[in-house]
Amino acid sequence: MFGLASIFLTAAPSFAQSETPTSSQTTPAVSSSGEQNPGAPVAGENSFTEDQAKSRIEEAGYADVSDLKLDTQGVWRATATKVGKQGSVALDFQGNIVAAD
Repeated sequence: MFGLASIFLTAAPSFAQSETPTSSQTTPAVSSSGEQNPGAPVAGENSFTEDQAKSRIEEAGYADVSDLKLDTQGVWRATATKVGKQGSVALDFQGNIVAAD
């Protein structure tokens, strides 16, 4: 009986190690690759300040950024102009910037 118990005790740590992240996660931290998440804007805790959010939106080619607000899903939303057209824009916690409806 003691031998059986020792087998279970030594096997237990190997189960805990199997909980490693995989490459199939769809919501990584801020991407530095320049690739846009196709599911953007992604809800999540956003660490961008209002000034950082506005700067990132402007760096993406938008001008006249106004009414910038952080919504309940952690997405910065604003009205802005790009290529002469005014519309809504969103910035998520990953840094994805998309034209929003």
